Amino acid sequence: MGIREHKKAAPLNTRVGILTVSTTRSLEDDKGGGWIKKKLEKEGHEVVYHQVVTDDHGLITSRVHEILADPSPQILLVTGGTGISPRDVTIEAVKPMFEKELTAFGTLFAKLSYEEIDSAAILSRATAGTINNTVVFCIPGSLNACKLACKALIIPELGHLVKHIAEP
Repeated sequence: MGIREHKKAAPLNTRVGILTVSTTRSLEDDKGGGWIKKKLEKEGHEVVYHQVVTDDHGLITSRVHEILADPSPQILLVTGGTGISPRDVTIEAVKPMFEKELTAFGTLFAKLSYEEIDSAAILSRATAGTINNTVVFCIPGSLNACKLACKALIIPELGHLVKHIAEP
C-alpha cells in the first residue's frame, strides 16, 4: 500500500495532549502550547490535555506517564526544555521512555529550522518516538518553533501516525 492509500485510510481526527515544560510560563501565557491547541481544534482534532510542568526531570517523567494513562492521547506534544541549558531536561526525561524513535523527525525539524534561523538551529534537540501506543513529539517551546513543527511536520501526519500506531 502506497503513501496515498495509507493516508486515505487514516483517521481524520485524533486525540492529542499538550504538555509545556517551563519554569517561566503558566498555562495563561503559554503562547506555543496555546497556539497548538487552537490549531489542532481548528483542524478537527480533540485536545484531551493541556498543562504546564516545571523543568524538572522527575516531574516531566511522571507527568508523561500520567497523561499516557489518562486521558490516553494518541499523540502527545511536549513543548519546551529541548535546548542545551542546564535546566533543559525534557529530552533526558522523555527519550529513555521511547520504545521506537522517529529519527527523521529531529533531522527534518533541524533542516527546516536552519532555513528560518540559520546556524542557531544546532541548539535544538527536537525528537520524537512512541511510548505505549502514543506518538510523542518533543519540540522547542517558542511560538515560532511550535508553528514550524506543527504546520510542516506533525499536523500533516497525525492521522497517518495514529493509523500505524494502532496496527496490531
